[in-house]
Amino acid sequence: MLIATSSVVLAMIAIVLAAVFSPLLALKTITVDGTSRLDAAQLKDAVDGQMGTPLALLDTARIEKQLSGFSLIRSYSTTIVPPHTLQIHIVERVPVGVLQKKDGFELVDPAGVTVEKSDARPQGVPLIQLAASDDAKSAAFRSMADVLLAMPEAQRAQVDSITARTRDDVTLTLIGGAQKVVWGGSDDSARKAQVLQALLGVNGGAAGTYDVSAPGSAVFRAG
Repeated sequence: MLIATSSVVLAMIAIVLAAVFSPLLALKTITVDGTSRLDAAQLKDAVDGQMGTPLALLDTARIEKQLSGFSLIRSYSTTIVPPHTLQIHIVERVPVGVLQKKDGFELVDPAGVTVEKSDARPQGVPLIQLAASDDAKSAAFRSMADVLLAMPEAQRAQVDSITARTRDDVTLTLIGGAQKVVWGGSDDSARKAQVLQALLGVNGGAAGTYDVSAPGSAVFRAG
């Protein structure tokens, strides 16, 4: 009886293994979603070298290496959908601002990674103004990126430029140049964003300096 039971178990295991590793469950289709700036067709071409491989034997390390060449990918996830499909979900890097370089402009994400290059300044994103000695890895850049990330999208769209020499002296200029915003450090930025919006409303968006560096006692100075 024991021998018979063991034989049945072994037979079932063999059937399962045969099914899992069979060409009948081989990779035939790759789908890519989540892309905007990236070309989904290029991503599929980059990882299609495992077509025909049983799904259970797909080399995920190889896929990771192939996708690592696309700097716009912030992260990705894969899902195997039997009998023949590999789904790849892409999360792209999202630009938070633009840096001016000697040869043009670079859209950068909060980590300072270049998303796109252009000869003309892109519209709709703040110009991040760094000191000559700073770069996208500096504390000043990180502080400015944190401030921009904390702002609601509609409010961020009002920012023409942002500057800082240290992590604690962030200053913004709103579109049109008539309103300056003294932000200070990136700490408590969500509250500062709320206070700024209220202060702009109370003063009718008048020209002047809006100081929210101490959000509990924010002030507006006309002129």
